[in-house]
Amino acid sequence: QVQLVESGGGLVQPGGSLRLACAASGITFRLYTMGWFRQAPGEQRELVAQVSSSGSTKYADSVKGRLTISRDNTKNTVYLQMNSLKSEDTAVYYCNAAWNGWHDYWGQGTQVTVSS
Repeated sequence: QVQLVESGGGLVQPGGSLRLACAASGITFRLYTMGWFRQAPGEQRELVAQVSSSGSTKYADSVKGRLTISRDNTKNTVYLQMNSLKSEDTAVYYCNAAWNGWHDYWGQGTQVTVSS
């Protein structure tokens, strides 16, 4: 019913770029705050970037200036442009959709590995 499907992950060298995408279905996309979280093995899931229904964004300090979140409401898709990637960006990246503290959905995750 509700589905968030991430794509775009892969293996990149330090300093490289990737663009992640999350396609949502089964929700009124424009009403939702969309976010990207990540989780490395043995670590807690952390918020990377978030964009509200009004377009306001916030980022983890560790990714400011390197990662950019955006949304295309006509395509029901949220993106994470990842530039100047570092080894510490290696993680599984998860898409999240949330509305009014009631609806909260997660994608299955996509692996990003930054290594030379």
